[in-house]
Amino acid sequence: MRFLPASDQALLVELDDLAQTMALYRAALAQPIAGVQELIPAARTVLVHYAPWQVRTPELIRALARLGAQALRDCDAAHASLGRVVDIPVHYTGEDLPDVAQLLGLSVAEVIARHSGQPYDAAFAGFAPGFVYLSGGANFQVPRRTSPRTRVPAGSVALGGNFSAVYPSASPGGWQLIGVTEVPMWDLARAEPAYIQPGFRVQFVDADRQGAQVFLPAATQSSASNQPPALDAPAQTAIEFVSPGLQSIFQDSGRHGMSGLGISASGAMDQGAMRQANRRVGNPVHTPVLENVLGQLVLRAHGVCTLAVSGAQVALRVRSADGHSWEVPGDQAVALDDGDTLQLGAVQAGVRCYVAVRGGWGVTPVLGSCATDTLALVGPQAVQAGQRVVVGQALPAQQLRAVEPGAGARPNLPRTGETVTLDVVLGPRTDWFTAQALQTLTGQTWRVTPQSNRIGMRLEGAQPLERRNPAELPSEGTVVGAIQVPISGQPVLFLADHPLTGGYPVVASLASYHLDLAAQIPVDCRIQFRVVAPFFEEVHGLAEGGPA
Repeated sequence: MRFLPASDQALLVELDDLAQTMALYRAALAQPIAGVQELIPAARTVLVHYAPWQVRTPELIRALARLGAQALRDCDAAHASLGRVVDIPVHYTGEDLPDVAQLLGLSVAEVIARHSGQPYDAAFAGFAPGFVYLSGGANFQVPRRTSPRTRVPAGSVALGGNFSAVYPSASPGGWQLIGVTEVPMWDLARAEPAYIQPGFRVQFVDADRQGAQVFLPAATQSSASNQPPALDAPAQTAIEFVSPGLQSIFQDSGRHGMSGLGISASGAMDQGAMRQANRRVGNPVHTPVLENVLGQLVLRAHGVCTLAVSGAQVALRVRSADGHSWEVPGDQAVALDDGDTLQLGAVQAGVRCYVAVRGGWGVTPVLGSCATDTLALVGPQAVQAGQRVVVGQALPAQQLRAVEPGAGARPNLPRTGETVTLDVVLGPRTDWFTAQALQTLTGQTWRVTPQSNRIGMRLEGAQPLERRNPAELPSEGTVVGAIQVPISGQPVLFLADHPLTGGYPVVASLASYHLDLAAQIPVDCRIQFRVVAPFFEEVHGLAEGGPA
């Protein structure tokens, strides 16, 4: 058992195989450790998110080591009971199928026959809702692509390492595509949104084979919805989106504790700006806000309301119903009368603006949160021009406080073309890279490319990061701020909507106090990484010679 730093608030526990991993995971769930916030199992690791102000790293490692020692003594692969069997019809037309056959030294027909010949075990969730790692079955060992695709179609049946899986939605991905299924892996309209869940058994069926039969469960409609509620009556105060800008979505502090379904926390990219906007209107700091990219947002009040804008630097202008207009300060609440419009100009520094309204936005939570996860496609949809959302009635009056003018200073935010320094903590897979790669990581600047969004920033450097270890990395949990390096050597900086697990090594992760700053870095800025004094000096000592 090894303990590796995954960030300044997370630890990666590495074990020998999937059976040991699940044994430790079950033990840690059964005997919770104080300060541990979430556990994410993967192929051979358990990612442990924890609050360092509640438990010190050495204490956490000792507690995990004790649990692990007992769990591994009791570990038995036969412990996993046979679960529900679900069928997945597959059209084996994936564009990587011929290459996979060549890699395995088999014919295409043999690959199809073996993939659909034995059931797979659903081991653990990750990457996106409905994405479950399937073990066993054909027991293929297939390397991932050298560079991940920017878009894999929903329903793609794929192989990666010794796992198979189905992509539940269109997303980036580096697995080898061998087929496609029409069965939705994730659907909030079903009583059980996830078609496959850990513990199930999965039987792939060649849908194009004569006489193939597939038995699918009937869908059950539920009341779940991603849409904000309609305006119930004209008398209700509402905000109309005259122009939604490039992207305007609802966010809050995130959807925590859903890793078992393959859902990351998501939430506001700049949590500090969200809290500040809410304080300015007297809301509790985690009340849902509107997150807008690059300004150019125009809102019209239907009724009297109070708003505040925080985050990116942007000019604010109010236009009254009778046509008068004036600029308003950006560091205080703005009162709108019926018919007034508030316009956010083009962003001058930073990227994301946050709009809070006193009393809250009337949006319906999905799985316990109003956060919009753009990878998982969970949460309220992006607002559209002409849409109205009820405001001011989402919070009980007793929760509201006095408006806080200013509500604290915000840092200077970067502008396009500037260089931004971000602090990082090395690990967990630093030893997979050469000494020269570690010098390159911090010695050169990295350009933020246009292929960047809430999922992650794709970075580009003159010199790619060279790996010492060319092996395939079994999928393992990742954190917000992880710097993952595909085989191309050009890193990806994971942001709020990142996949729960990934199959490329993570060389370092952002210090937690720089996550908000990272959310405000524009395209074509350059990033300089700076390694900070290790938060995990004790980890290395215990990992080498401690009780593990």
